Amino acid sequence: MDALDRRLLNGLQEAFPLSPRPFQELGEGFGLTEAECLERVRRLHAEGLIRHINALFEGRALGYRSSLVALRVPGSALDSAAALVNAHPGVSHNYLREHLYNMWFTIALPASQDMQAAIRELGQRVGAQAVLFLPTVRMFKLQALHWLGDDGSPTPPLQHRPSAGVTKLTPRERLAVRALQMELPFITRPFLPQAEEMGLGETEIIDMGLGFLDRGIMRRYSAQLHHIKAGLTANGMGCWVVPADRVEEVGRELAKSPRVTHCYQRPTYSDWPYNLFTMVHAPSREECAGVIAELSDRVGMKEYTLLFSTRELKKTRVKYFE
Repeated sequence: MDALDRRLLNGLQEAFPLSPRPFQELGEGFGLTEAECLERVRRLHAEGLIRHINALFEGRALGYRSSLVALRVPGSALDSAAALVNAHPGVSHNYLREHLYNMWFTIALPASQDMQAAIRELGQRVGAQAVLFLPTVRMFKLQALHWLGDDGSPTPPLQHRPSAGVTKLTPRERLAVRALQMELPFITRPFLPQAEEMGLGETEIIDMGLGFLDRGIMRRYSAQLHHIKAGLTANGMGCWVVPADRVEEVGRELAKSPRVTHCYQRPTYSDWPYNLFTMVHAPSREECAGVIAELSDRVGMKEYTLLFSTRELKKTRVKYFE
């Protein structure tokens, strides 16, 4: 991976052009022809650095709710539990982490469904000994971009539009959402087959995608990287105990760090006192721990734990209206 690859990966995470000839437009920004850009993106995908390119929608705007969930699963049942959890269409991320609560996943469901009941049922099916239901109480930062400097080190991500409120979509707009969620094919006119599969026009789907961005329904249309293959091999979830009257102050301060990609307030339980969560990715565990220690000194919060992932079980983007 050379410096141009890193710049291209940064650009692909920020935004992929919604246009009839996107690789031509993308290439122009990097001094590449359309053919050169396509060849380079295909190679980065074949090497596993790019997982896929597609739309990332704002679930709440589409009438969905989401939650983080932690399960305590016996070691002997981890593989079978992972298979059951991963098979759920609402599960987008699933990791094993070093804790008694060892399986952590995110799930999104239509708001009409009983989220807690669905999670309890899933926990029973996988044989979990305990379940933590951890919906977002307050979001301070959601910026899941793995920015790479020319030397491979993380650099600050760019900011994005705020999320929209619940939006009622037309039937054709729902079809466009389904089409834009498909993994982008690496061809000259990639939006044409997606549009045709849904009975839409190429220009129509592009225009609706741009409209979704303007309305805050789509967070971005972009690449999702395989952060481990990009050199960010350590994934640490910092879980903090913060006094209730300082949560907003501390959450906002932690979210300022360019090394923090996510920062949320979540509920606490008798065996889980941590109410603030931060995600950090780095080339090593030691660097992750160093970032969290620096943040601890900055905000004056000394009671925290750092949960490293030991295995990625699933990582994709939620598919809405499927």
